[in-house]
Amino acid sequence: MGPIFSIGLSRHTDSESLKDGFSGYGDVTKARVITDRDTGRSRGFGFVTFSTDESAISAFSAMIDGHVLDGRKIRVSPAIDRAWRPRGGGSSYHRGDGGYGGGSSGAN
Repeated sequence: MGPIFSIGLSRHTDSESLKDGFSGYGDVTKARVITDRDTGRSRGFGFVTFSTDESAISAFSAMIDGHVLDGRKIRVSPAIDRAWRPRGGGSSYHRGDGGYGGGSSGAN
């Protein structure tokens, strides 16, 4: 299944408490709360990875309708790999800059 994306985390939730919140469903190999690079504060979401797909599926199934962690109801979904995640603003193929590295699309 891969990592589980968790959103709605309390600003007090850190990676260790995120791991603790999911560990009842199996062996958590990695838990990471994403923080703001400037302030170091939680951005309200994180990722949890289990040692087996069965544990991940069990956690996901149990938490799909909401789960309370550190006083906040969190939501979960399968994490999407950034390598193929669609970016906002449409395809970079049609940027309007002439295509293959050219700056002009017309004749001079």
